[in-house]
Amino acid sequence: MSIRTLEEHTQHTRDPSSLPAPARLRTVPRVLSVAGTDPTGGAGIQADLKSIGAHGGYGMAVVTSLVAQNTRGVRSVHTPPSAFLEEQLLAVSDDVTIDAVKIGMLGDVDTIRTVRRWLPRAAGAVVVLDPVMVATSGDRLLAAEAEDELRALVPLADLVTPNLAELAVLLGEAVAPDWDTALDQGKRLAAATGTSVLVKGGHLVARTVGDAEAGGCPDALVDSSGSVTVVPGARVGTRNTHGTGCSLSAALATVQARTGDWEQSLVLVKDWLRGALERADELEVGGGNGPIHHFHQFSAGSVQKVPQDGRPFSELVWELTSGHRSAIETLGFVRALGDGSLPDGQFAYYLAQDALYLGEYSRVLARASALAPTEAEQQFWAKSALNCLEVESELHRTWLAGREAPGRQGPVTKAYVDHLLAASGNGSYAVLVAAVLPCFWLYAHVGNVLHAQWSDAGADRAHPYADWMETYADPAFADATARAIAYADSVFEHASPVDRAAMINAFEASAWYEHEFFDAPTRPDLRESAKLP
Repeated sequence: MSIRTLEEHTQHTRDPSSLPAPARLRTVPRVLSVAGTDPTGGAGIQADLKSIGAHGGYGMAVVTSLVAQNTRGVRSVHTPPSAFLEEQLLAVSDDVTIDAVKIGMLGDVDTIRTVRRWLPRAAGAVVVLDPVMVATSGDRLLAAEAEDELRALVPLADLVTPNLAELAVLLGEAVAPDWDTALDQGKRLAAATGTSVLVKGGHLVARTVGDAEAGGCPDALVDSSGSVTVVPGARVGTRNTHGTGCSLSAALATVQARTGDWEQSLVLVKDWLRGALERADELEVGGGNGPIHHFHQFSAGSVQKVPQDGRPFSELVWELTSGHRSAIETLGFVRALGDGSLPDGQFAYYLAQDALYLGEYSRVLARASALAPTEAEQQFWAKSALNCLEVESELHRTWLAGREAPGRQGPVTKAYVDHLLAASGNGSYAVLVAAVLPCFWLYAHVGNVLHAQWSDAGADRAHPYADWMETYADPAFADATARAIAYADSVFEHASPVDRAAMINAFEASAWYEHEFFDAPTRPDLRESAKLP
């Protein structure tokens, strides 16, 4: 199909009344995967549900095709009647508010038409279409007569994520031989359909100039205006890439429902996907091209077995997170802040993110106050919540006044806040106390390290951040940290084995986010994504 024919087809099919309404942002988005199956769990709906869960979403699934396949290939496909597909879709949308929809394998004309008719019932949801048409091997997965129907579905999505072969089929052209040609195809598809396109460079040979400059494995967001945002990435040496496209699109749908920013979502998802590919070989699933490791962040090693030696919580987790502390102390941001060489722009980013974080952290502490079992604990957490708001206000009034600073949460801040909000929403006081403790304790620890360095240097008043260094010596915050540790120890002592393990995991996750928070100011991609449009 020519681009002219595609444009005419789009004008004919793009009914404004059927387009999704503006998306809702959710901490725990309800995400529906509409796709085929993979009994080995590496692709299709099974991979989608793992991706959704790995990114904090609640996954739901409607089956379009039953596929007999394994890591070596597809054996057969059974497509249920479209009437039953419609029953599945209506059963979900009649009962559940859907925040995001990922559409994958749609095997025939009736299936595509059924999904298209139903899609307005998910109004307000983020819609990501992974147009499953051509396999990585080059095999066609969609009947030729269904291709026009799938093209008609593209304008109803917020984002379409074709591989290079599928991008070519959507335009009726040859597969792009290089990055520049792929970007041009993405621009023309986006302009013709009014839908943003993710151009994926994973299958390009690294010899091309654009591919090499973008870091080996680039992806680009192309919107209907022709604007292009390239997010670079390094290639990962593994053959276990089965289900990468399914997993990427489902993850993007989930994260976009949380961030509302495609660039930010892509940065976060690409980082996750890199780890999933790097750890894929550990799974040892099948004899062909195995799956990626969707839950690499939560794999063995991060699930802690509680030692039965009677040690208090604080002693256990302080030992457990020694690596995090060492890593934080050696970060470029922390070292540059300590010796005064930190660029003002990075310091402003840190302060602005801290202010944005504190506004949300205060709500989490207020929740801890509501759950606390004693009056003393209730008062402590309530006072801490109020102090967060006061510090946030002071940051804006003094340190951020006159500085150019980002106006919205960066990816790390958003992820950290979402982690804390999830902990506050599960109803467990023990887990919530463990989750909020690193913000007291690790911050105080880094402050002590920096203040000691500054004091050893004679408390140099010429240091550009001298006034900031003095704030680390605040005895009131040291006292609050000690009380927070004591409350955590007390809760842990009386907690069940399950809650004890959950407390340790919550603390370690927050400690990791503390490390990422201190590292974020030195990363240009994260700073840029936090700027207001």
